[in-house]
Amino acid sequence: MARSFLFAQDDADTATTRLIATAAQATGFMKGEPGAARPGWYQAGGDNAAFMAELHAALAATYPVAGPAFWAVRLWTNLIWQPAYLAVIATHLHGALPDLQGLSQQRLGIFVDGFRLLPGQQTQGSVEERIGLASAQLKTMSAHLLEEVNAQVKLRPLPAKRLLADRMLSLMVWLSQKRRDRPVAQVQEHCAQWLEGMDLTGQGSLQTIVAPDGRGLLIVRRKGCCLDYLIDPTRLCASCPKQDNDLRIARQSANALAELD
Repeated sequence: MARSFLFAQDDADTATTRLIATAAQATGFMKGEPGAARPGWYQAGGDNAAFMAELHAALAATYPVAGPAFWAVRLWTNLIWQPAYLAVIATHLHGALPDLQGLSQQRLGIFVDGFRLLPGQQTQGSVEERIGLASAQLKTMSAHLLEEVNAQVKLRPLPAKRLLADRMLSLMVWLSQKRRDRPVAQVQEHCAQWLEGMDLTGQGSLQTIVAPDGRGLLIVRRKGCCLDYLIDPTRLCASCPKQDNDLRIARQSANALAELD
């Protein structure tokens, strides 16, 4: 695979700052800074036993009735959302990919929110090359994370894969809303490349609906469940696979149309 570097090593601080700023601007909620992990933070590939135990204990204390399956899912989703967002933003909006192994994450109570990223060279190349590199990194990170989760509470590989697929599918929908100039077919193609690179093909898909003005809009057809209904049985996510399929499409369609306003 041919690679080129967008920034020289001497400009690593600038490159990292630009990526972090892009993430903050694009999302409105990602909070990052350049540098190494602070004491007590989760470090990809590091010894995170104490971090995982503390987060697991906090989830169990906050949601005692929800049970171990819910705690396992929340451990997983808490620690995968920031790497996934950063990988997609770097690949599709920033235009260059950092080494995601240099990512560390902060715990705030029962949530993981806030990150640091080690400065370093960022690989440019084509979009397809960046997807290939980023998906391989996320696949490695998620495999290690699954082992860490299972050291605390049981989480089977299939539900974990489906939840990770849900995250990537949702990010592709988010990307299509951020970049309306990109054809739906192109987003779907890139999504398929992400899923293939992460060994997630078949664990969910994108679905196209047609807006009143004739434009195609993307929604998610997911297979995984976040188990949030164990907290409140009366509330299901708009994309929840447990609800009637027509209702799922209607709820997601309403959300997608609202994003056009």
